[in-house]
Amino acid sequence: MTRLLLGAVMLGNLGVCVAAQVTLAPPAQVRFDSVDYQNVLLWTPPTNKTSLKYYIQWKIYGEPEWLDVDGCQGIQKPECDLSNVTSDPREWYYARVHASSLPSNKSAWALSPRFSPRWDTTISRPFLRLHVTEQGIVVRVKPPRPLVQKMHSSLFYNIYLIHPSGEEEVSEMKCCSKKLTLKELKPKTKYCVQAEVEIPFQDMNSDRSLVKCATTL
Repeated sequence: MTRLLLGAVMLGNLGVCVAAQVTLAPPAQVRFDSVDYQNVLLWTPPTNKTSLKYYIQWKIYGEPEWLDVDGCQGIQKPECDLSNVTSDPREWYYARVHASSLPSNKSAWALSPRFSPRWDTTISRPFLRLHVTEQGIVVRVKPPRPLVQKMHSSLFYNIYLIHPSGEEEVSEMKCCSKKLTLKELKPKTKYCVQAEVEIPFQDMNSDRSLVKCATTL
């Protein structure tokens, strides 16, 4: 009888220990958010605890070895910028993250989908400035970040001239050109202009810029 009671107590203690060591759930929805080649890894925390710490690793698709991301070890914010290690547009990448809580409870690794900076980034709308001269409306366009122009030798802007009737004319402007003059316009007439970034060999376009208007002389 004594042995039976002792066994029951030991089993009960073992159950308490197992319950106390419940595995921490891994982060969810691990994914890259890339805008203008700034590649940020995001994830959803496994719990609402604010004391969790996260550890991120990365690798190139096809390579066996996972590498720690400097600056992304033991962080508390559920995101980290991986632009420095995922900067080659010719490569495909994976990233993974696990959570940890004190004293030594760790989650399993959570894996991101395969990511390509070349195909998966989003290009922001460009900045647009107008200046009216006797020759017409001078248009100046800049990419949202210099990195976009640095990453592409064949970068163009589509310039949309919007007539008072609503009709649009499209002109193409090379990225390295400082300005484009829209000519043969009616005097004392209000025209509006928009621009978008075009990356032709990737079939990629940004959203159009905000509309800007000017009245000819």
